[in-house]
Amino acid sequence: MSEQIGVLPFLSSAEHARGSLRGFVISGRWPDSTKEWAQVLVLAVRVASLPGILPTTTVFGAREELPDDPQPGMVGLVIAEGTILGESALLPGRFAEHVPPALIMLHPPRETQPSLPECAGAASGTLLLPGLPHLGLEHRAAWVEADVDGAVTSMVSRVGVDPISDPDTAVLAMLLAA
Repeated sequence: MSEQIGVLPFLSSAEHARGSLRGFVISGRWPDSTKEWAQVLVLAVRVASLPGILPTTTVFGAREELPDDPQPGMVGLVIAEGTILGESALLPGRFAEHVPPALIMLHPPRETQPSLPECAGAASGTLLLPGLPHLGLEHRAAWVEADVDGAVTSMVSRVGVDPISDPDTAVLAMLLAA
């Protein structure tokens, strides 16, 4: 049996906005399949569904670089890179020098239109695992919606995704291409 993947959310420090989700610590090993990355996305969306944790739609990028004093077993971070709109909005070219192995866009409940009417307060998220189509490596993606109780109300994952076919993957792909 392979080593478990640990995922631990972390919030901003006290001097930043109260309760703002800054990212996730990945320990044990990195996810190595679309299915495992989709499971990380499920956890991220469940965290984003908690009231006040995520103020607005935010993009998170996987980083293999470790902090100066890493926790035991830590392999990397999935860290908030910026928002889509507003003063913290990501600028074109943000990922020009280093393309992250995974990008996640999380939408808080107030910016999510739930797929089921009884799931008011659901959060949602999209994962893009960028490929190199000209080398035969296809883009992979996953979409998740979960309510505040943690129930997953929608989950889809795909290989061979045309990023332009979905608004969220299109935004993520444009951030990578800019």
